Amino acid sequence: MEPRNQTSVSEFLLLGFSQDSVYQPLLFGLFLSTYLVTVLGNLLIILAISSDSHLHSPMYFFLSNLSFADISFISTTVPKMLVNIQTQSKSITYAECITQMYFFMVFGGMDTFLLTVMAYDRFVAICHPLRYPVIMNPQLCGLLVLMSWFISLSYSLIQSLLMLRLSFCTNWVIPHFYCELAKALTLACSDTLVNHILLYMVTSLLGIVPFSGILFSYARIASSILRIPSANGKYKAFSTCASHLSVVSLFYGTGLGVYLSSEASSWGGMITSVMYTMVTPMLNPFIYSLRNRDIKRALQNILGRTLYVQ
Repeated sequence: MEPRNQTSVSEFLLLGFSQDSVYQPLLFGLFLSTYLVTVLGNLLIILAISSDSHLHSPMYFFLSNLSFADISFISTTVPKMLVNIQTQSKSITYAECITQMYFFMVFGGMDTFLLTVMAYDRFVAICHPLRYPVIMNPQLCGLLVLMSWFISLSYSLIQSLLMLRLSFCTNWVIPHFYCELAKALTLACSDTLVNHILLYMVTSLLGIVPFSGILFSYARIASSILRIPSANGKYKAFSTCASHLSVVSLFYGTGLGVYLSSEASSWGGMITSVMYTMVTPMLNPFIYSLRNRDIKRALQNILGRTLYVQ
């Protein structure tokens, strides 16, 4: 059989988790619950921040953007996977696959940049508290978010356009539950050198540069906290960045697990991908709400008003 090029590609096949139909209802229920909890939790964070004037500060502005990115991030993969499980189909059209790759890279990049910006915000708040309102002004906060969007959208668009020029062989099976760029590149018959160079270069930059910025910020934060004389003062200073530090650890820990997984079709690779794409966005609102009295107060006010109206 002659290899067919990209003009004849109509769909890819996503192997997913289990070939056994007995486990499909369990997987459907598990992933649907995860998705609904993630969307609801992050929507509540956005609603709490927007409705409470006390939360109109740079830290919560970045947090609301992170919640939006998390909702969008999980929405690029889980709904299609749920449809495939429900219909017992493994197909995804060529256009859907490229679109899924694009938005997965966009919102994954946004998570990376927003966590870095939030680390810088905590650095300014703890190391330069008197200058915080001047440094973290609305113009700078808006510019940082716009720059994050611009870089994420630009890289994702370039990588997606490079995918469109490739020719594919007759093997269109992607051993994953979503259209992962690296796995899709292995199916191409044409030269993918440029794609791989861009992939590894930008992955390194998006991984190393933001993470280095986070490490630098927390190194300075730790140095400032250690100089605080009272134990109570140290605890208060640390508590302001504990939630963000927990989210960063979870995000980069699961992301590193995905990157180091040599076999994405193995259960180990699948589990780390689930942790990265589903569990991390689901846990973020819980981490911030459980450790933040301002968020909890805003959520209680929202729930109180809802119950009062009913």
